[in-house]
Amino acid sequence: MSEIVTPRPASTLILVRDGQAGLEVLLGEKTSKVNFAAGAFVFPGGALDESDLGENFTMLGKLIGDEANRILGVPDGGLNYWIAAIRECFEEVGVLFAATNSDEMFSEKEYLAFQSSKRKTLDRGEVNFHEVLRDAELALEVDQLHYFSRWVTHAGSPRRYDTRFFIARMPQGQVAQHDGGELVDHRWLKPAEALRLNSQGKLNLMFPTQKTIEKLTEFREVEEALNYTRNAVPVTPMTPRLTVGAGGKKLLLPGDFAYAEAGKLDPDQLGTVSRDIQPGVVVKLDERVRRLTAPNASIMTGPGTNTYILGDDANGYLVIDPGPESRKHIDSIRDLTSDRVKWVLCTHTHIDHSPGAALISKLTGACVFGRLAEHMERQDSSFVPDEQLSDGNEVSFGDLKIDVLHTPGHASNHLCFLFSEARMLFTGDHIMQGSTVVINPPDGDMSAYFGSLNKLYDYQFDWIAPGHGFLMDNPQEVVNRLLVHRQKRETKILNVLIALRKGTVDELVVRAYDDVSQTLHQLAKRSLLAHLMKLLQEERITVSNDVWFSAVK
Repeated sequence: MSEIVTPRPASTLILVRDGQAGLEVLLGEKTSKVNFAAGAFVFPGGALDESDLGENFTMLGKLIGDEANRILGVPDGGLNYWIAAIRECFEEVGVLFAATNSDEMFSEKEYLAFQSSKRKTLDRGEVNFHEVLRDAELALEVDQLHYFSRWVTHAGSPRRYDTRFFIARMPQGQVAQHDGGELVDHRWLKPAEALRLNSQGKLNLMFPTQKTIEKLTEFREVEEALNYTRNAVPVTPMTPRLTVGAGGKKLLLPGDFAYAEAGKLDPDQLGTVSRDIQPGVVVKLDERVRRLTAPNASIMTGPGTNTYILGDDANGYLVIDPGPESRKHIDSIRDLTSDRVKWVLCTHTHIDHSPGAALISKLTGACVFGRLAEHMERQDSSFVPDEQLSDGNEVSFGDLKIDVLHTPGHASNHLCFLFSEARMLFTGDHIMQGSTVVINPPDGDMSAYFGSLNKLYDYQFDWIAPGHGFLMDNPQEVVNRLLVHRQKRETKILNVLIALRKGTVDELVVRAYDDVSQTLHQLAKRSLLAHLMKLLQEERITVSNDVWFSAVK
């Protein structure tokens, strides 16, 4: 395993101004002679210097060390990042966030003279930045810089930075001028124009710069961007991870489907993890856990149904969700396990998860475990378990120990399986990646689904292994997000019904799911009905002859 380089603390300043056609951002072109980001267009910035200390400077404004630490989430030294951003901005593009202690501003002519002489002495190393400001009796205007984002260079890079991005309005009376050394050009551009030039190969943007500019396209003017920073939730570090797939290597960000899995399986960040789920390709997720995806991709199954294979040759293998009745897929499972499958678990009996159980049992003699559904419509009629599982069962399969959770909602017989050895929960369709689960009455039950999601808070695990998609981390956050999403949808359905006073499912889906493509409304109507039945149970609405009524008079 190669040594991962520790990121250096760094700061970057996003300079913006209001142009005639809207917000503009300043970008400087790096010289081709530098070792990092050669030829790229970047925001002014760089690594923190040992002299970037609050005690070396006089400050204007209300920002103090303790508040800076709180904003950045660091124990101390937070103000140093603001100082470094101001220093780098002055050195690279000649823009200075400083004023006299009396808050007097330079005239434009005075500032140009100051800028020209002091940047030269800094570049020659004759003085430090704090000495320049001290001799000119200037204080830093740290309040003008607003914390915007945080980017950490991916682990596999030989040069890594933990960079705090700040944003500030271009000061009046100053003119940006690249230093001619580290930066050989600079441009003021609208964010959309910068992205267009980048896509055409006419402007080389680094990944964090591109993603930051994409965010800037949301703001029409500078004040909107600054208001965003004032009201934004605490900044989440953006740590790209290198993956491989169609089109070669690519960096992913938190929220991208394969992001969590790339972090677990490729800690050295060599770019070995695929960002595409490929049927028939084995992925080792843990010491004794492998994933093999069935070749049944569709709008309902995403890239296909995940089959999880636990165990080893010495003790035999446990298969979770053998998938559809696909001889090709079953043969792949048998090859992977040296034909030593002893046990089969099924999370539920929808036709993309359990039909393979009967076939693999016939071919290998494996015992089948699961649970029968209360309503057999759209269920796998071939599923006959050797043993039915119940909530709270702790089952040993050789030396594999599995905790069984009954999680009805998507299906009455839905089970999740907790494998504590890998701190992994196999969730079938209770939680899956990329879309919300369809709840289809009568076997699907929205009230039960809410309860089953809340139930997961009682268990300890680090990874969600879904029936469709990649490994997911931060399980509590995943559950929180699902509950919030479902509750928002339910509130919207109720508000639509209150506004209309009454409506059929066909009438309600158009308004309650107006944010969903109409091509998906047939599927949406199933979950809509499940929400309505939950509201009916709670006596918040009524129904007569398939027409639903608001209980609000």
